Amino acid sequence: MKNKPDLADGAEFEIVFVGRSNVGKSSIIRKLTGSKVRVGKRPGVTLKPTHVRLGDLLVTDMPGFGFMSGIKERKQDIVKDKIVHYIEDNAERIDLAVLVVDGSSFLDIVARWEERNEIPVDIELFKFLNEVGISVLLAINKMDKIDEAMADHALDDIVEKLGLPSPWNMWQDVVVPVSAKQNDLKKLSSCIRQRMHVARRDDLFRYIH
Repeated sequence: MKNKPDLADGAEFEIVFVGRSNVGKSSIIRKLTGSKVRVGKRPGVTLKPTHVRLGDLLVTDMPGFGFMSGIKERKQDIVKDKIVHYIEDNAERIDLAVLVVDGSSFLDIVARWEERNEIPVDIELFKFLNEVGISVLLAINKMDKIDEAMADHALDDIVEKLGLPSPWNMWQDVVVPVSAKQNDLKKLSSCIRQRMHVARRDDLFRYIH
């Protein structure tokens, strides 16, 4: 049996998608690139990154983290460690990280962690990505589940939890409200292309819809 080719070989521009299980990372990647991402049968089972290769663009779907029914806490720690090590090992190649959060549940999750005097993994990773100098976009998914009248207030609260002063729309080059379900990804696509443009890689625009 032949070994499968390493999709990362020769890639020049990498975008990594990170986030909790079930926040919609794979759906967003599929809709942005038109490429299907292999998804594990059960959230929290996959420990390896999944890659989509388009020319010399590498799109990487990192394993989902966070509490998952039937998954032991130790395995959750392993997932977090694997994400951190992958990013550290490939920091020179990674041009952009997209941290995907569920806008409809993020604040509740943070509140539960704060009650235990702990920092949620999402917030740790947001800080870590900025510390290692990787450009970060915060994609706040499932906006269709938030009452439109409350959306700005919810977004302000989310960015504050991540250490950014509100109002959230001060950060429109970083914070991107999206709804994968409603195919509302134009702003995210535009922000990704902007990062490609800064890196002088306009030739990659064709891979991002």
